[in-house]
Amino acid sequence: MRFSAVYSCVRVIAETLATVPIILYRRKGDAKERDVNHPLYSLLHDYPNAWQTAFEFKEMLAMHICLRGNAYAEIIRNGGGQPEQLIPLHPDRVSPYLIEGQRVYKYWPPDGTTRILMPGEMFHVPGLSFDGVSGLNPIEYQRDTIGDAIATREYGSKVFNNGAMVSGILKHPSHLSAEATQRLAKQIKDKYEGAANAGKTLILEEGMDFSKLGMTSQDAQFLENKKFQISDIARIFRVPPHLIGDLDRATFSNIEQQSLEFVQYTMLPWFTRFEQAVKRDLILKNNQFAEFLMDVMLRGDIKSRYDAYAVGRNWGWLNANEIRARENMNPVENGDIYLQPLNMQPAGQFDAEKASLAEPSTKEDLQKQKEEQKNAS
Repeated sequence: MRFSAVYSCVRVIAETLATVPIILYRRKGDAKERDVNHPLYSLLHDYPNAWQTAFEFKEMLAMHICLRGNAYAEIIRNGGGQPEQLIPLHPDRVSPYLIEGQRVYKYWPPDGTTRILMPGEMFHVPGLSFDGVSGLNPIEYQRDTIGDAIATREYGSKVFNNGAMVSGILKHPSHLSAEATQRLAKQIKDKYEGAANAGKTLILEEGMDFSKLGMTSQDAQFLENKKFQISDIARIFRVPPHLIGDLDRATFSNIEQQSLEFVQYTMLPWFTRFEQAVKRDLILKNNQFAEFLMDVMLRGDIKSRYDAYAVGRNWGWLNANEIRARENMNPVENGDIYLQPLNMQPAGQFDAEKASLAEPSTKEDLQKQKEEQKNAS
């Protein structure tokens, strides 16, 4: 986390996951409805414990997975077996293992004791895993890549702090004595070094000349290496570089596509990981499940949204109130009515009225049509 690219990647993933609400649903046949009266609904959506909001809780768990490969929270249940609180635990203090096909957790609290937590007592979200029990620590597996980036940053910091970057050369037409050299060095140090003296005009005596040095190939390679390391860190966390401030390859046309790819290929696995962990560890009934509301992340600009709403409204699978709900607007009267195009009918259905108005092909057809019209009038 001391390296800015790692900090930014972790922050982007954790804050994005924490921003999207997770909703508890109950199945009703082929449909679903929000199970707002269930105690787990408010636990996931609002306050998982006495001191954290849902945002803070999800952000913390996502950060634990990014930096340790696992996220843990102890489940406190009421007398009826329903979850009452989710208490986050530091992943360094928890060790999971299998006993007879069940995942069991050994926990070392800060007071020095040891506790064993059984299935139903622990909410566990593992990351990428070899054994299906514990997630891999991404920082440990990528320590060389991240370590090289930190070493490069520290090298550059020391170079600039020590003033080893030579910006130019002073030339004297003859020879300076040791005393004159010391006096000149002191004058430059006192009057021209440091951020406060940056940009001052250098005054030279005795015919001295200043030659400015340009960037060397070594300097250019150093900067190029720093840029590559930022992309390398972004690759570890599968975060588009433009989201962590690297705009070298970003254009007006591809940033929106990269943002959609971030939702589909980076955040969707995170959402699925959390949803299935909730189903396994927290939900007791088979007809219940939890989902993240991803609609907000997939919304385009206002014109694209309104064009999409028009298609759904005109073809009859969206009503006015459903559209207004997506735009965070209150419902209106008669807004639950679905429209249907006039030229649409079920396949194979025969329209007798249109058939009766068809042009007759024989005298018998003409006479029959006249009789039908007379009877109808």
